[in-house]
Amino acid sequence: MSIKEKVMRILLVILFCASLAGCAQAQQLKCGADQPEQYLGLLEGKHVGLVVNPSSRVGDEHLVDFLLRNGIAVEKIFSPEHGFRGDADAGEQVRDQKDQKTSLPVISLYGDNKKPRADQLDDLDLLVFDIQDVGVRFYTYLSTLHYVMEACAEENRKLLLLDRPNPNGDYVAGPVLKPQFSSFVGMHPIPVVHGCTLGELARMINGEGWLKGGLKCDLTVVAVANYSHRMPYSLPVKPSPNLPNDRSIRLYPSLCFFEATTMSIGRGTYFPFQVIGYPDPSFGTFQFTPRSIVGMAKSPKQEGQLCYGDDLRTAGNEDRFTLRYFLHYYHAFENESDFLSSPRWFNLLAGTDELLKMIREGAQESDIEASWKPELDKYGKMRQKYLLYED
Repeated sequence: MSIKEKVMRILLVILFCASLAGCAQAQQLKCGADQPEQYLGLLEGKHVGLVVNPSSRVGDEHLVDFLLRNGIAVEKIFSPEHGFRGDADAGEQVRDQKDQKTSLPVISLYGDNKKPRADQLDDLDLLVFDIQDVGVRFYTYLSTLHYVMEACAEENRKLLLLDRPNPNGDYVAGPVLKPQFSSFVGMHPIPVVHGCTLGELARMINGEGWLKGGLKCDLTVVAVANYSHRMPYSLPVKPSPNLPNDRSIRLYPSLCFFEATTMSIGRGTYFPFQVIGYPDPSFGTFQFTPRSIVGMAKSPKQEGQLCYGDDLRTAGNEDRFTLRYFLHYYHAFENESDFLSSPRWFNLLAGTDELLKMIREGAQESDIEASWKPELDKYGKMRQKYLLYED
């Protein structure tokens, strides 16, 4: 091969690589908020309310600041669990306040007032919802979305939802909620890991008539560009104080059931939802001591107690929903009451009482999972009607 031919081949390789890089850049994932050309025109001349938290970003800028800078008349902010700035603990009542940066009123949707009231919507033409979810039924941002949709439907207001990827969106698992176990940690007949974005779930809520009285919300979804459910997604901003990284988010579906037990799952440490422990040396060699941490955990379970158990931060551990951890520790206690502090809370998280019944009867994980299959198959067929992205 001549020198000229070698040079030409090298140039062709360079051009090919540049072409691939250009294609990759052209196909870059873009969240709904990162596509202002899709929604700014819908907001111009309107009085707008925002349902947002720290995950509501346009690049490195908060959506509130971005919209104000672009001349949109943002009138007020509605905040979900953990608050607008995301510094409230899980379950802590969030109060109405004024945002120090923008002087906008911030209305809490977590506490006594979970649904925007009619008087709070009087001066608004529409609401914008932009919150990062983690794809798990008992994560309460979905319930906030439900009530926002219901309020918009009742008061004839439009809802614009800026969609975001689901970091647990590559699979579906767990028991499907039964209506009698509906609560703020589970309002819909969907499995623990539902495999949908909030945009897809909003379409499902509308399509299945789950709003009160079968109402329909006037909904527009700005979909994530160049996204599929198979794509891994690393969250640029933690979605809540105790889900600080990708590992905690992947373990969250499996470990949240421990919230109904006496065991610590790392609240009060800097690795919550990544460890399991109890003040008993027989439970494992890994040790940690929960402490009160401002903005993460006030009076955490087993505070000040040296806990022994498992460190699940290593990459080799299970990163899909599993009952393995829960079953292991359930059987490590001689008395259920020493382990399970609130059977009712467990049933609400599970969305059914059948799971606890099977655990008490000594069922294996494979048998329990097999019992979910008929309902999961039924859900899977329904889910297909509302998908915006390929599986």
